[in-house]
Formats: sequence, structure tokens, C-alpha cells
Amino acid sequence: MSEYESPSSIHLSNLIKKTKEKGYDGLLLTEPNNIKYLSNYDTKSFAFAILSDNPVVYATELDLENAKLNSQIEVRKFESLSALNDDLVKEGLTNFAIESTLPISLYEKFSDKFSGKLNLTIDHLIEDERMVKSYDEIVKIQEATKIAQKAFTDLDVLSKYDSGASEWEVSYELGRLMRDYGAESESFDTIVTSGSNSSLPHAEPEHKELETPILIDWGAKYKGYCSDNTRTIVFSEKQQEIFDIVLEAHDKTIESIKEGMKACEVDKIARDIIAEYGYGDKYIHSTGHSLGLDIHENPNVSTRTETVLEKNMFITVEPGIYLEGNFGVRVEDTVLIDKKAHVIGDLPRIII
Repeated sequence: MSEYESPSSIHLSNLIKKTKEKGYDGLLLTEPNNIKYLSNYDTKSFAFAILSDNPVVYATELDLENAKLNSQIEVRKFESLSALNDDLVKEGLTNFAIESTLPISLYEKFSDKFSGKLNLTIDHLIEDERMVKSYDEIVKIQEATKIAQKAFTDLDVLSKYDSGASEWEVSYELGRLMRDYGAESESFDTIVTSGSNSSLPHAEPEHKELETPILIDWGAKYKGYCSDNTRTIVFSEKQQEIFDIVLEAHDKTIESIKEGMKACEVDKIARDIIAEYGYGDKYIHSTGHSLGLDIHENPNVSTRTETVLEKNMFITVEPGIYLEGNFGVRVEDTVLIDKKAHVIGDLPRIII
């Protein structure tokens, strides 16, 4: 595949075109994964990119060699904002779209330094571009999922429970196995929680023996791209009852997903099923989110998200019921959007 045909180059061309169509001189980016997305340069210090007819990445001296070795677009050394101002004036660039994640402190620095000469407008150009994945990105997310699911299977959580292992031990070993199998890191801090703490959706692993039920939310990062799964292992009759409701919401939602649906419609399917069983007020988070270079990307799958699902978008489907002070259940898979939803990976929903 030539440089021009690479995923970064395709996204770059798309964004430059859309930036021009909206009347901007360029797109100013500072978020590291946005820079990596378009240049293949994984910044380890402060950097920013300006996308125009002649896209440029500005890197500090600390990271300049790394940038020159990996970036698919021109690299310049960042000297100062004054020097940057000279470059922009020389090229006649003053009207910029900026990412919505640009820190306020940096926005103020740009605004103050250029004394009103630079017009910065928040636009979701890059966030929207990142929603639809290229073939290369799809393959990386599939591989990240494969790694994470193999690690979970080989870990054998039930044997850990029988041997009296702690939540922290299970979390640590799952992370180690993912790295052994090719992950560069975990997608996020692995959640291993059990007993009454499982009613906390973002509980942290504790140095205590596993209790029941056991909820594990984990993912691997492979070549920059994330995976995300959750499994809950239940033991008692009441836990099984709640699990069955959550699993029904999970499965029927995935069966209903198709290209052209709104994200809020997906959320409503899962939410309505859980509400029918009387647990609507115990479903306390959105139904899912997209992922890619970041574990949480647009679109969010929530009651308010009007984004229309397109082919080659990824979303997670993760309904849950949380009985405060008692226990919680969540089941999560990542799906690829097409005429219908394709579940990534083959990990059983029921762990026995």
C-alpha cells in the first residue's frame, strides 16, 4: 500500500477537503491521538498539527527525531508561538477550525499570543471523520479483541475464584496475559469487581478475595486501537434472574442494530427491555459508545445521541442493572455496523 493509499492519507485528504468546504483556512489539532490518526506520529510530548494544502506537524526538540521517523506529513521543529505566527502569516492562514477537546489553557495561549489575528472555531470535523473506520482500523480492532478474549479465556476466572484469588490479582494477570499475547497495553484500567462492589459500574479492583457475582470489564490495545468487553459470572438464583434480563437486552439490541438507525434508537431498545422488567431506574448509564484510538469515541449510544449509524462504525452494546449495595450485572460486546451488526470476537456471553 502506497503512502497516498494509507489510511492516514485517506483521512487527511478527506479532512482537508471538508475544511475547505466549510470556509476554513486550516484545521488546528493538538490532541495526541488526532495527530497520530492523521500523521502516524505518536507524540510523546507537546505537539500540534496544522492541516491545510501543506499539512505540517510541529514537534518539540524532545520528540523531533521520533516525529521525523514516523510522520507521513511534513515535520517542523516547534520553536515558539511567535515563530508559528510568522509561519501562518507567511502562508496567509488565519481562520482555523479547532477540535472540541482543545484545552482551554492552550486556547487562551493561542488567542492571547495572536491578539485576535487568529480566528479559532470549534468544529467536530475530525471527531466525525474518526467515527467511520478504514479497513486497516477494522483489522486492528478485531485483533485487539482477539487478544483480549484469548487472555480472558486462558485466565479461567472460575478457577481463580476457587483458589481464593483477589480482584487485584485477577486484574493484574489479565493485563499481563494480554501483553503476552501481543497487546501494547490495556485499553483502560481493567475492572475486576465482585460482591456488593459490582453495583458500582466503575469500581476498582481491591485486595480482597473474589466474591459473587464477578464482573470483569477489560480491553487490549493493539497498534494503538482498543477493544472492550464485559462479562459477569453469576452464582445465586437472584443474580441469574438479573443476568437473564441483561442478556436479553444485550442480545435483542444487537439483533436490531442496522445501518441507518440513530444511536438513540439503539439505546431505547435496551432501555425499554430492562424497564419492562421493572429495573429501568437501575440502568444508570448509556448503552454504549464507539471506540478506536481512544476507548471512548463518538458516537455515544445514549438517549440524546441523534447520530445515524453508518457502515464501518463500531459501537459497544453494554446494558446493565445495578442493585445498590447488593450487586450489579453488565454484559458488553463490540459490534461493527453494516446492514446488520456483526459482533467482534466469539467469547461466550455465559461463563460457566
